[in-house]
Amino acid sequence: SKLMLKLINLVKKLGSFTAVNNINLELFPGDFFGFIGQNGAGKTTTIKMITGLYTATSGKVLINGTDISSDPVKAKSIIGYIPDQPFIYEKMTGREFLFFSGGLYSIPKEILTKKIKETIDTLQIGPWIDKRTEEYSQGMKQRTVIASALLHEPALLVVDESMIGLDPQSAFVVKNLLTLCATNGAVIFMSTHSLNVAEELCSRFGIIKDGYMIFEGDKKELEKEKGSDHKNLESLFLELTR
Repeated sequence: SKLMLKLINLVKKLGSFTAVNNINLELFPGDFFGFIGQNGAGKTTTIKMITGLYTATSGKVLINGTDISSDPVKAKSIIGYIPDQPFIYEKMTGREFLFFSGGLYSIPKEILTKKIKETIDTLQIGPWIDKRTEEYSQGMKQRTVIASALLHEPALLVVDESMIGLDPQSAFVVKNLLTLCATNGAVIFMSTHSLNVAEELCSRFGIIKDGYMIFEGDKKELEKEKGSDHKNLESLFLELTR
């Protein structure tokens, strides 16, 4: 199976502060990875390096074998990025925003039209897609942004805390969609500070604390770690999810 995301000795210093400290990770098609940690642990900094918004201080990010710092256009063409705060042009309707987003990926018009229709159905956003986005609730905006991130069928989907502020129905739709993407062979890299969300959805887990990856493994390893020494992971989780 093909290595889709590889982080090698990844470090990011912000001034004298080391936000991300020597992180290594390998994810393959179908992996649904939960990146767990408190605010300030280094989750968003890591995501900004994976998506090419930050340059690493040292180490590498390889997307399907392509180094994001040396060939960002090629690497980014297979990434879908869902930020924690949805950004939409307020004067556009949702549909216009989707056509605008698809245009950025140079998707041919007839393919894009079909893809937008599919995505509208999957995310159940039909009832409001032709209203101006300034009228949207947080959940509507987030679902529209998620739709826009999926139009080019990314092999790697990077999700930053996207469950925050979602109403229950939106959360349900989004969870099902992310699970479906992984089942269809995409890699999902999802940051969260909620262990419950991660345990419900993910097949692999990484726990980051003060810039260090203090645990990385699959469900079995997580269970074993939790079971072997009750104090060690349990106290960690309490701390992380407090």
